[in-house]
Amino acid sequence: MSNTVWIMRDYMKCTGCRRCEIACSLYHEKKIWPEASRIRIFMLVPGLEVPHLCTQCHDYPCVEACPTEPKALSVNQKTGAVMVDRDLCISCGKCIRACPGHVPFLHPGDNKATICDLCGGDPQCVKVCQEAGYDCLRAIPYPVGQGEAVHHRVYAKTPKKITEGLTALVFGEKMEV
Repeated sequence: MSNTVWIMRDYMKCTGCRRCEIACSLYHEKKIWPEASRIRIFMLVPGLEVPHLCTQCHDYPCVEACPTEPKALSVNQKTGAVMVDRDLCISCGKCIRACPGHVPFLHPGDNKATICDLCGGDPQCVKVCQEAGYDCLRAIPYPVGQGEAVHHRVYAKTPKKITEGLTALVFGEKMEV
């Protein structure tokens, strides 16, 4: 695999503007449809916004969990992103359960697994976040296949777990969400 990008997120900088959701749905769906966006913003505690998207785990548990033969999920060798073959997907949800952050979801239009594909290596969510000056989302080089250069599992958590950790940082104590 060649070098690719990974979308790093700084949760403390997220304002909840949802420009990322809009950019993603415009790019993939050709309309504003946040429910179909590959990045989602969760606010489980007022004032704490959590951008939630695929972390491109180095071992790709979602791909491994796919039961179809050939697999509906694969890894793009150029970008390192998980790709979904919608014709092969049987909507079983095993990829969702296998993901440590439960990031994949069943698309509201066709009920097929949907995961961030890094927009072919040019993530639109990062562009609009940077253009707005928020700097919450950043595309950083990631040498796919050469070990885990960034500890992705830190980010591969559910929005609930991430929010619980953020409450400790912001409010000085961990709150259950």
